[in-house]
Amino acid sequence: MVECYGILGSVGFCVRCFAFSVREIWCLNRRRISNGKQPASLWTTSADGLVKLRRDPSCSQTPVTVHQMFQESLEKYGSFNAMASKKAGKWEKITFAEYYRLSQKAAKSFLKLGLLRFHSVAILGFNSPEWFISAVGTVFAGGIVTGIYTTSSPEACHYIAHDCRANVIVVENQKQLDKITQIWNRLPHLKAVVMYKGPLLEKRPNLYTMDEFMELGNEIPDRELDAIIRSQKPNQCCVLIYTSGTTGKPKGAMLSHDNITWTSAHASRAGDMQPAEIQQETIVSYLPLSHIAAQIYDLWTGIKWGELVYFAEPDALKGGLVNTLKEALPTSHMGVPRVWEKIMEKIKDVSSQSGFVKKKMLSWAMSVSLERNLSYSNSDLKPFRMRLAEALVLAKIRNALGFSRCQKHFCGAAPLPSDVMQFFLGLNISLYQAYGMSETTGPHCMSGPYVHRRDSCGKAVPGCKVKLANVDEEGNGEICFWGRTVFMGYLNMEDKTKEAIDEDGWLHSGDLGKIDRDGFVYVTGRIKEIIITAGGENVPPIPIEDAVKKELPLISNAMLVGDQKKFLSILLTLKCAVDPDTSEPTDALTQEARDFCQKVGSQATKVSEVVRMRDQAVYRAIQDGIDRVNSRAVANVQCIQKWAILQKDFSISGGEFGPTMKLKRQAVIEKYKDEIDSFYKN
Repeated sequence: MVECYGILGSVGFCVRCFAFSVREIWCLNRRRISNGKQPASLWTTSADGLVKLRRDPSCSQTPVTVHQMFQESLEKYGSFNAMASKKAGKWEKITFAEYYRLSQKAAKSFLKLGLLRFHSVAILGFNSPEWFISAVGTVFAGGIVTGIYTTSSPEACHYIAHDCRANVIVVENQKQLDKITQIWNRLPHLKAVVMYKGPLLEKRPNLYTMDEFMELGNEIPDRELDAIIRSQKPNQCCVLIYTSGTTGKPKGAMLSHDNITWTSAHASRAGDMQPAEIQQETIVSYLPLSHIAAQIYDLWTGIKWGELVYFAEPDALKGGLVNTLKEALPTSHMGVPRVWEKIMEKIKDVSSQSGFVKKKMLSWAMSVSLERNLSYSNSDLKPFRMRLAEALVLAKIRNALGFSRCQKHFCGAAPLPSDVMQFFLGLNISLYQAYGMSETTGPHCMSGPYVHRRDSCGKAVPGCKVKLANVDEEGNGEICFWGRTVFMGYLNMEDKTKEAIDEDGWLHSGDLGKIDRDGFVYVTGRIKEIIITAGGENVPPIPIEDAVKKELPLISNAMLVGDQKKFLSILLTLKCAVDPDTSEPTDALTQEARDFCQKVGSQATKVSEVVRMRDQAVYRAIQDGIDRVNSRAVANVQCIQKWAILQKDFSISGGEFGPTMKLKRQAVIEKYKDEIDSFYKN
């Protein structure tokens, strides 16, 4: 540890190494706790606030803290393997007992560095055991876990780290460290930075490797950490999830211990995730842990039910995921729609390059599977044709994807296009949709093997409620949530919190949807995404966009525009290969797109050949496809009048997608303003 150059005795604060005495931190924390009042409201905007829990006869489970949940699991699963990560080409595993011990060590080290109660530890890095241990250690120490997306700019990192009052930032590598060093002097609460991968290129005060960090707290007695843990309450904040900020500044959604522990226990069981004493679930962690979907699925549910979590390599979303899947052989897997779309496109590409017989075999097998799944009966007996299709084709494809043991395939974070769902049904893979928000700790509605309906995102998790507000004549209304999943409020944003939570305590999602007589929920659009034409007609864009992509297999992304305009137009991108190193879309068309071009009479192999030369055959085929979509429109106002193909596909780096591959519509409108304006000239 670095030498101390001065001590302010009354505060116990080291000027050089920013290390507080734990006794002083404990006194400060106790004073803050003792000053807290009993909660009178279902929401708060203070990091140290308390809320009333939404307990009623339908949801009466005893609230517990994260530490209590871990201790319960430790008693049952202590000897089970908890995490597997690859080091020097070999999988290294640690048990739940070791996981717990390391989390305690991390908690003590955070205290030694001066982590104050209800201040944050921000984590900036790809999924790893160090991410999990840092997160759990933060909660044990009385802090708040705050993830930052690895794609964030230095300024975006600054906004979040400053807003959450981060005392410590844990970064993955030198690339992420460089972002923090640029903004360090503008973060008044920051006391230390820890890097968990690679050597430090330059030593500076208050900067530690993970090994150095883990030894800092050795002198902290167990009793002092235990006292902090005992003081924690289920209705206090332990996790902050920042929204993407597509419509303004990112908002920090505060999640309580009860939000985390209740959702981990009950939403996961609604999806048929099994406790390890029955069957230890194996999952692969690869989606950003700063997003609630991955964090609740990978980290917290993993602790609750004793799951074994394999960590993918950082290139997972660049094509490396399937390698981890084939080695881990997960029993359950979750992906956002774009991940499933990419898998679908890859299979189509491989198929298109296969011989005639293999193509025919795949087409036949998928048609047999799709027919059976669309007319699914409760009978477990498979007809001979289905058994044959499974043996000859489908099982082999699932094996090649790493899904040979996978029993549950989930999709969340955005609506799933119907053509993607049907494609996977053709592989005898049912994609179970989950629906929720950062503000509902992830899944509030769940589908699973025993509760699912085509095109629905499932039913409200038992103990939770869902209703529609302001229902129109077609049965669409704003989806609203009630239950133990509902967040505490937005950090330091009272107005935004009041907008989201009404006087009766219902959380308003901003999403439009329907609920059928059996309680299945269907998301039909988003209020803020609804296009209101100059004539005042409301047009939901997603169904029209999906119809265009289904009609035209070479289209990668479609975004409808026309707000406050006389007619609708659409921006299109073509399916293209992705650079495996940068994830940037390239100019080369995918095999599926090239096949489409050849079929309509074009020899184009690049996006630029289609767009710059305005390839007549392709443009005519696209217009024909749009004409077919328009012919099925419910009204003339929902017809597409003009369209344009963009020269580059959408991407995270291009700013069109957020970190979870959700389309950032306003960013697209701003970026392609000239193209959109050209639709409405004259």
